[in-house]
Amino acid sequence: MKKLFAEFFGTFWLVFGGCGSAIFAAGFPELGIGFAGVALAFGLTVLTMAYAVGHISGAHFNPAVSIGLWAGGVFPVKELLGYIIAQVVGGIAAAGVLYLIVSGKSDFVDIGSFAANGYGELSPGGYGMVSVLIAEFVLTMFFLLIILGSTYPKAPAGFAGIAIGLALTLIHLISIPISNTSVNPARSTSQALFAGADYTSQLWLFWLAPIAGALVAGFLHKTLLNKEA
Repeated sequence: MKKLFAEFFGTFWLVFGGCGSAIFAAGFPELGIGFAGVALAFGLTVLTMAYAVGHISGAHFNPAVSIGLWAGGVFPVKELLGYIIAQVVGGIAAAGVLYLIVSGKSDFVDIGSFAANGYGELSPGGYGMVSVLIAEFVLTMFFLLIILGSTYPKAPAGFAGIAIGLALTLIHLISIPISNTSVNPARSTSQALFAGADYTSQLWLFWLAPIAGALVAGFLHKTLLNKEA
């Protein structure tokens, strides 16, 4: 249960910090943090929680990460479902708190896109389904390769959280204009549930592409990049 609570709180912080920065601070008049600020916010959520609860649960905070680590042979299948449920619930809880905050604004009308992910008309840059699928697949694959490599027993100790946080920052710098950046089905689910049917109808892609990328990364690491392979 300690592991599941750690995953819940870690994913809550990722969604609250990352999506919250996009909702409240990215476009704030004159002082907005922009895409670069949002990208850094996502990276910082993972970096900080990796050191806060990583020793408890491994700091996945993402169903694709858990699945990729299982594919890489470093995470037991018996814990997979529990982790995924905790991550999704943590993300939804954070989205609920974000909704309570944003709906309290004096000129509130609706929540708009709510930092949700999308393709086509719902893509910030108007990128189509195939473009978004490729981006989410490739970026998640490299994210998992970085995670698997930096947490490898023979990697320099104590630096994995930094590498992983910076990797997520870079991923967002690349792909916020493409899909609003998912690489995390729990993060996508939490925001889509509040953003509405247009976004939930596209949610399948933000489960399929990250999980497929994670599985490929796990296989590559296990068979080609693992020193003992």
